[in-house]
Amino acid sequence: MEEIRKAIEEKDAKKLAALLYYKVDELSDEELEEVLREAEKLALEAEDWELYKLVVYYYHEFLNVDKIGEFEEIAEKKGTFEVRFHLADLYFLIGELEKSLAMYTSLLEEEIAKGNMRHAGEIYYNMALIQEELQDYEKAYELLERAEKTFESLGDSERVMEVKVYKAYVRFEMGEPNVAKAELAKLLPELVGSGNGRLLAEVHLSFEEIFEDGDNYEAALQECLYAMLRAVGTEYYDVAFDALVDVLWQLFLEDDFSTVYNNMDMFAAAFPDLADFFEGVKKLALFKEGRIEEKELTEAIEKVKDRRLLDLLEFLGEAEL
Repeated sequence: MEEIRKAIEEKDAKKLAALLYYKVDELSDEELEEVLREAEKLALEAEDWELYKLVVYYYHEFLNVDKIGEFEEIAEKKGTFEVRFHLADLYFLIGELEKSLAMYTSLLEEEIAKGNMRHAGEIYYNMALIQEELQDYEKAYELLERAEKTFESLGDSERVMEVKVYKAYVRFEMGEPNVAKAELAKLLPELVGSGNGRLLAEVHLSFEEIFEDGDNYEAALQECLYAMLRAVGTEYYDVAFDALVDVLWQLFLEDDFSTVYNNMDMFAAAFPDLADFFEGVKKLALFKEGRIEEKELTEAIEKVKDRRLLDLLEFLGEAEL
């Protein structure tokens, strides 16, 4: 919350948007309402439509407040690419996929006619997200290939690499996990050399999903570890940590407690600031399997002081098939 308040005080719309993407789940309803009220003022003042999109979405998603009509009025009045692009993305976020696709299609025609290929590349990428959501993976892959060619023509190597990572993941969704793993592995040397922690984390999280889908939880946990390490210092760290919690939840659901307690020490060693939490997870798994008494579990949990981490321990403890 302190980071968010600081971004608001500094009127840093870009920083605030990035924080809201990854930190919104940590806010109480009262905190969220306060943040959204200030963020809305800042977004409209700065005409930062990415931030405004997030404000409208979180009002809709968490507080049941509908400001979509207000966004539509602004888009009609302003008529710029940026405001319409983010309105199309808002439609995607709230599940109005066909409406989003129709707006992107209209924008794409206009931007190509203007020769603005960077905008076209961004539209291709976002349209691929919609087709993936619709489970038309062939179409999603085709759109990503168009995005890749577009960014290549612009010499934007970072965006090209982002598209390639996404393309590999879509190959997995197309039912080709071995091809996906090979394509992801091919990207690793260049990404390691570039030091792009966020994209490296995305690659490892893609591997994690592939291994989890194949019930290879040992490998999935290892990939979560790599993803968290690569994401340290980036906004993607919370995404990587949440992916780990999802794998742990699945393991508790399946009563695979040994895989949990045999792997928590490596996380505690890699992330000493979270050592008490991982020790708590380990003790919870040992208790569930009947290997320790409740008193030992309670003593471990009492060492965890962070409220969010305590809630996660409670969440994992409630997992049942």
